[in-house]
Amino acid sequence: MPQAKCLAHIPEFACCTKAEQPLGLGGNWCLRDVAGLEEHFGRMRSRATISAALAWLLLAGAANAQTLTIGVAAPLSGPSAILGKQVEAGAGLAAEANGVELKTVDDACTADGGAAAARDFVAAKVNIVVGFLCTDAIEAAMPILKDANIPVITVGVRTESLTDRRAKTGWPVYRLGPRGDDERNAVASSLTRLWQNELFAIIDDGTIYGREMAETFRAAAEQAALKPVFVDTFRPQLDNQIGLIGRLKKAGATHVFAGGDGDDIAIMGRDAAQLQAGIVFAGGENLRTPPGEVPYAMGTLMIAPPEWADVADPKVLESFAAQKIVPDGYTLPAYAAIEIAKAASALSSGTPLTEVLTGHDFTTAIGPIRFDAKGDLSQSPYRVFRFDGTRFVPLEGN
Repeated sequence: MPQAKCLAHIPEFACCTKAEQPLGLGGNWCLRDVAGLEEHFGRMRSRATISAALAWLLLAGAANAQTLTIGVAAPLSGPSAILGKQVEAGAGLAAEANGVELKTVDDACTADGGAAAARDFVAAKVNIVVGFLCTDAIEAAMPILKDANIPVITVGVRTESLTDRRAKTGWPVYRLGPRGDDERNAVASSLTRLWQNELFAIIDDGTIYGREMAETFRAAAEQAALKPVFVDTFRPQLDNQIGLIGRLKKAGATHVFAGGDGDDIAIMGRDAAQLQAGIVFAGGENLRTPPGEVPYAMGTLMIAPPEWADVADPKVLESFAAQKIVPDGYTLPAYAAIEIAKAASALSSGTPLTEVLTGHDFTTAIGPIRFDAKGDLSQSPYRVFRFDGTRFVPLEGN
């Protein structure tokens, strides 16, 4: 920090070392010599006068202190407004709890909206931006924010290229949430480990989503020298899957990964029970949505991130309840993003925020967060859950 900001015109004050605690109130000041301070103010005899002079100096620093200003970009209009309101609510509650100011702008989930929001943030001289749920909006905003040295913590964009192209674009973007490929990679790594001694099958519904999930798992299994006993594509949205279950049973499969919708997996579980096939089914986070008339079979596995409200700090949840804010969707990630922004700012001490955000552990309402060199989460949020007849609960040992 420049010496002028450490009251260098008063020698008794100096910039704090890393081991010292600043006096605060907007400066990196440490009092070096009370006796020297007396001499500076004309050999004052009264300790009360000395205290008053010191208080005046600190109040002067407070007047010059800058409040951290955080930009919040969210779709507050259009079809995604309900999600944008979640970001706005979570960020607003965190700002109140952490004493920061917000500049909230509607990015409309469009390229034009994202670019306009970025220009507003630059004009407002925000220190950092959080939010952004849509790829079009953030990709239009990032060149503008990069030129202004304003980093971004996105709470919803999963597009892999956003961070994969970091070396080329130089965009200072950090992802507080899963990447687009995190789900299928988590399915592959989790089930390859859990089913290494099982007779398993891999099926999918023929959609891009289903095929990518199934193929990633199949490739991981092959790398681990594991071979499925059955691989096939099933026809989705049928009233029953008796024929498929018959083929799985004949192949000897006891565990089946199905790349498809929750409704289809629920029907498979029901039909397997009727045929006494003894099959455990597993799927991705599509199972998070409750099925239709057919419930999931007991023991069905789901690979997905946790519900944030299930792992959040109870005190933060109390603050949500006090404000009658439901802690679902993007509310808690937005809250955590504000916490990270404030913590990074406090750690910066003149260091660019992009350097502080990379490789530091941040304590948040949804647990510890750390970003890797590309700006992605250093640890995948995906876990294995088991349906207990009522809800999905964490699988023991995971």
